[in-house]
Amino acid sequence: MGAVVMGESAERTGSQPNLIVIFNHALTDDQIEDARRTLAIHEIILPPEAMNRVWSQIPADLEGLDAYLDGVRAWLAASARPGDFVLVQGDFGATYLLVRFSLQSGYIPVYSTTTRQANEQRLPGGEVRMTHDFRHRIFRRYGR
Repeated sequence: MGAVVMGESAERTGSQPNLIVIFNHALTDDQIEDARRTLAIHEIILPPEAMNRVWSQIPADLEGLDAYLDGVRAWLAASARPGDFVLVQGDFGATYLLVRFSLQSGYIPVYSTTTRQANEQRLPGGEVRMTHDFRHRIFRRYGR
């Protein structure tokens, strides 16, 4: 079903949600801590590696994503129950489809908001290198 991170070994209670992750990056310590604190989750459930590759390498030339995402939806349906949080971020069209599926299935789709700091470095020859540092702030429900 996928790796479980920071979970409890005991069975979760009927009202305690899990956080199912459909995300292009590894979770940060700040995100894990915030999920525990603000979402009061039991476990964080990560997708299997093969599904991670499907989600993070969506072909840019596909005109439609519905069939491409069948396996992702099937894994989500097998991993989540109504009331669970689903962290969904990635390709805009794929994210839209999974947020819609999550809402229809009774899951609570969320995304990670961030602050961004731009860093400018002047290089020899007049070039400028810009890098951005992102820091997690909160999980926000889609549609709010």
